[in-house]
This record gives sequence, structure tokens and C-alpha cells, in this order.
Amino acid sequence: MHAQGTERITLLTMDRETGSIVLTRSDGKEARFPLQRSPFEDSSALTRLHVSGSFDAVLAVTIHGDSVAFELPTANSADPLGGRLVVYLDQNKWSEVSNSLHAPEKVSPENRRAAARLIQLVSDRNIVLPASAGHYSETGKRFSTEKRYKLALTILQQSRGWQMHDPLEVRQQEIRHALLQHVGTIETPQPPAVFTLQPESLYSATRGYQGYKAPAGLPPEHGLALEAVISAMASIDSMLDTERVEPGPSVGWAAHNQQFSDWLDGEKHRDGQQKRKAIDAFFLADVRGELAEVAHALQVPVDQFGTWLERKAMDDLSSAPSLGLFRQMFHTRHLNEKTKWRTNDCTDMVYLGCAAGYADFVVCERHMREHLSHGLRRMKLGTQVFRHLHEAVDAIEDRLAQ
Repeated sequence: MHAQGTERITLLTMDRETGSIVLTRSDGKEARFPLQRSPFEDSSALTRLHVSGSFDAVLAVTIHGDSVAFELPTANSADPLGGRLVVYLDQNKWSEVSNSLHAPEKVSPENRRAAARLIQLVSDRNIVLPASAGHYSETGKRFSTEKRYKLALTILQQSRGWQMHDPLEVRQQEIRHALLQHVGTIETPQPPAVFTLQPESLYSATRGYQGYKAPAGLPPEHGLALEAVISAMASIDSMLDTERVEPGPSVGWAAHNQQFSDWLDGEKHRDGQQKRKAIDAFFLADVRGELAEVAHALQVPVDQFGTWLERKAMDDLSSAPSLGLFRQMFHTRHLNEKTKWRTNDCTDMVYLGCAAGYADFVVCERHMREHLSHGLRRMKLGTQVFRHLHEAVDAIEDRLAQ
């Protein structure tokens, strides 16, 4: 029993079917108000959204009766990860987890057991399985509405709101750190966590994206709560939307790399060291736009930027977790004769390079595992990379036992 006047709002519900907002108090009483403007589009797969009164969780219910729960960041949560291990799954491994739930005949018995164990480890708060913008993009492009829904549902249910910060922003933070050190700035701003619950983390201003901002004047904790709720709702709703997302145009990155690889294959007179220098020059040309953008934002003098490019850039970028692994994969792939570049190689290298630079475990397909493992060894980074779910689960269990 609550004393008179101490009741509080414990749940806020937006109901699509009744077109209402429902406020539930701690004494069980409800108040209903009409939704002035429905947040549900015609193509939305959602029917209800529940937000906890403490604004630390949101629960979405779909038209098929499925539910998705997201954790939300709060102002007093200093360490939302809470010691949990970060396990990043490549898109094809998310498909394997989804199939283990919805089409188990497509998954080997050992990987079905591994997928079930991963799900249990998430539930027990031993690990997080963060989603990335790459997962959202690849899932949205699938042709089958039913398969797209099941895969999206699996990713949302098991990521629970955990996201990998936009890799392009992570790369810019690494460049920013290097440049600030070069120009003599001792104190540098704390970069955002790579794996996070913070709103609007999937996409960054680096892509020209402008996320929702709470109205000015709100207390910081209220602004964070509002932004987090809206970001979570948008992520869930967009991922489950019944309309397929059309693929964007090809930017020619794969063809450009193929041309360089073919040229390097023909340079028989060059030894390995000379080829590595050529690849480094190609790598710098590939990231030059990012370097220039950060230097301009920091107002680094042109002469200091030029000196850094000439003398220190390669060492600094090589030691940065995300960009360093990206460079290592450039070397491995371009040095392999007759390498074939595919359109989605850029996405794989950017997202997996970022994940492997900062996560505890990564699970991906064979050829990317080989490139990542080679790069991690050269950079002396401790992330473990596996090809199969059951191998990863065994390693996670070993880590937890320690």
C-alpha cells in the first residue's frame, strides 16, 4: 500500500489500436488521453509502446504479438555495461541465431545449442550483443517480408538497445585524438563509448545525420530520457517496418580497390616491403577525406597538418584500433594475389574492423576472420575472433569462468 499522495507514474503506454496514451500509477489506476498525433505509420509493425516510469526501459509490442525490450541510459548510470562482455556478431551470424529460433533445420545442432546459450547469456546479463547500422541496413534490404521481420526481431530482442557507435565517427575520434596530441593539446575530450546505450549512436553527423534533440531548457536528465525513448522507438519501428529498404547506389569503392590489387599483382619486380609502402600510400589516399575533415574541424594549421601527414600520420593511424585494423586488412587483402573485391567488402571491413578493435569477441565468416586475426596479432590486440558460434561460446564460457 502507498500512502495517500505518494503514488507515481510507473508506466506510459502508447496504444495504436485505441489511439490513446495510457498513464498507469503505482496504485494501479489509469488515465487515458487521445493521441493527438500517432507515431505509428501505416507500414509500422508496432501496435503498442510501453515506457517505464523511471525511463530506464521501453517495451514494444508488434502486430504479431511479439515484444522487444530495450534498456535505456539514465543520468545516474555511470557504467551501464556493468562488466558484461561485448560479443559482436557479423550479419550472417545474426542470421544463424535467427534461424536457430525460427528455422532450426537450417542450423547445425552444435550451433543451435550455441545460439541458445548466447541468448541465455544475454538474459543473465553476462554479455551484450550490440547491433550496428550495418545490421540495420543489411536487414532492411532483404526481399522476403517474413524473413526480414524474423531477422529484425531477433537482432532487436537480443541486442536490447545496445549499439555499436557509428564506425565512421569512431574513426574520426581516433584521428582527432592523434591530431590533438600532435598539436600539443594535453587534455582531450573523452570520446563516446564504442558500445553504448546512448541515443542516436548508430548514425552520426559524419554522415550528415541529425538526430532528435530534446527542447532547450529541460533538465539534463529529462532531456536524456526523452531523447533515449524517441531514439529507441525509432530504431525498433524502422527495423521492423514492413516496407523493404532499397539498396543505395554503388560508390565504386570495390572497383577502385580491384584496380589497385590487379596493378599490384603485376608489379613482380617489387618486394614485399615496397608493396607495403604502396598499400600505405593507397590507404592514406582512401582516408584522406576523413583526415582533412577532422583537421579542418580542429582548425589545425596547414603546416602542422602537413608535418603530421608526412612524419607521424601512418604511425598514429596504425596504432588506432579501428583504423589500424582497417589498414591491416588493406595489407592482407592487397598482398594476396588474385584477390576479388566485392561491393560489400567496404561495409565488412569498416564495421568488423571497428568491432574487433574494441569488442571482447567477434564472430564472422571465414575469410574475414582470417584477415582480422592476422591484423589483431600484428597490432597485439586481445579481441578473439571466431568463425563458428559454438567456438565463440566455448571461449566466452572460459572467460566467464575466470
